[in-house]
Amino acid sequence: MQVSATAGRGLRSAAANAASWFLDRHLAEGRGEALAFADPWRRLSYAALAEASARFAGALRAAGIGPERRLAMLMLDTVDFPVVFWGALRAGVVPVPVNTLLPPEQVAYILEDSRAEAACLSAPLLPALRPALAGARALRRVLVAAPDGGAPGDLPPGAEALPAFLASAAPAREPEPASPDEVAFWLYSSGSTGAPKGVKHVHSSLRATAETYAAQVLGIARDDLVFSAAKLFFAYGLGNAMTFPMSVGAAAVLLPERPTPEAVLAVMRAHRPSIFCGVPTLYAGLLAHPGLGPGAGSGRLRRCVSAGEALPEPIGRRWEEVVGVEILDGLGSTEMLHIFLSNRPGAVRHGTSGVAVPGYELRIVDEQDRDLPPGEIGELLVRGPSAAEGYWNQRDKSRRTFQGEWTRTGDKYLRDEAGCYRYQGRADDMFKVSGIWVSPFEVEAALASHSAVQEAAVVGREDADGLVKPMAFVVLKPGAAVPGPALTEALQAHVKAEAGPWKYPRWVEVVEELPKTATGKIQRFRLRAMLEGTR
Repeated sequence: MQVSATAGRGLRSAAANAASWFLDRHLAEGRGEALAFADPWRRLSYAALAEASARFAGALRAAGIGPERRLAMLMLDTVDFPVVFWGALRAGVVPVPVNTLLPPEQVAYILEDSRAEAACLSAPLLPALRPALAGARALRRVLVAAPDGGAPGDLPPGAEALPAFLASAAPAREPEPASPDEVAFWLYSSGSTGAPKGVKHVHSSLRATAETYAAQVLGIARDDLVFSAAKLFFAYGLGNAMTFPMSVGAAAVLLPERPTPEAVLAVMRAHRPSIFCGVPTLYAGLLAHPGLGPGAGSGRLRRCVSAGEALPEPIGRRWEEVVGVEILDGLGSTEMLHIFLSNRPGAVRHGTSGVAVPGYELRIVDEQDRDLPPGEIGELLVRGPSAAEGYWNQRDKSRRTFQGEWTRTGDKYLRDEAGCYRYQGRADDMFKVSGIWVSPFEVEAALASHSAVQEAAVVGREDADGLVKPMAFVVLKPGAAVPGPALTEALQAHVKAEAGPWKYPRWVEVVEELPKTATGKIQRFRLRAMLEGTR
């Protein structure tokens, strides 16, 4: 009897477990001694990673934490992160990386929502998270990892040091059988528009992003060293610094601390990576740093990537001038796991998100889901192999976002005559002025092109007549200008000239920083809420 390829996807095998292709394959092909990860304290080869993750899988099984159970990961970017992630997948346990910058009450929400039976966290996070851990009803095992791999110090009752847990059982050499369509891990959405949602991803999605974006756009190779300032706990960083280099047997350098311009440049000088991944806010901060120069400190730098927010054109052009490497700006999402729309090496169109990544299809539709012609603004839909299975425990939101083979992004885009996609803003960030749609991003990009502005965010605000007009919140470059009426008038005139006379901000407020998610996305809903509270 003949079995179709589609039917075969439901068959379970050890080879279909993502740990087999991303990790075990390299040992079988003789790359066990190659460097996989380095952090400020330790270096880990592929063989050492395989051994440690097998021990973690064996310890999970011995502890009675079996397939389809959840394990929350509240971990800094050190070599322990891939050990725990791949060890959980090897055991069939579902790892749930959690944003380490979330306030304790949101961590408590995620622990309760995911019903995680185990949690592994980095020791520096423990003091703030003790109440959240104590209140998690499903939690049975708490593991604590010191960033340097040593003893984590004072532990809460019932908690165990990660090294002791790794030594507590025989390693599980064979991955738990899985199917390509079986849920492998969860990621919680970054919360740029509200409470985070648990996004369920299957085993095959990890390889899908590696074989599309990483291979065909990024062009990652075995001799690359990747440095992602974007952290491992969310989709963009997980691909950049873990699955992409592991897809070809390359290596990544990890930074556990906050990626300030000073910290990033120190890593660039010390490790000389060939690929750097950041977000627009960081690129703007680096451009304002006096220590930035050719290669950003790395003579090997050949690729720079940006995602999280659309990259303003002035930042992209200035980076190319100063650093000498173009930035590949792209669009991805937690729901699609990584970038599906991107600029290409040697064909960067500044101010655009580029074109569809091979393997993905895009549509721009109106409110009735009718396809729109070039030049018209609508919602972007995407179809591709890495779409999530759905949201955990949120049926209505799953139905609204995942519609057959298409995923609604919630982003407003237009396609220009050259076929490139231009970001206009989130669907709920758009507003009309004088009956014409205004893209917050377009106004923000115009503001960012002014010599005094480091970054900006724009929202709609009602004037005295109840009509909506743009309001700008700007962060100034150090010492570039003095806040006041003269600066406001200069910025308004600049936007009129760059973006159009009806788009200029009627109000300009200078702030020290903008509210953002840990991924670097501006939380405009918080700015709108602040205005509501003021009114």
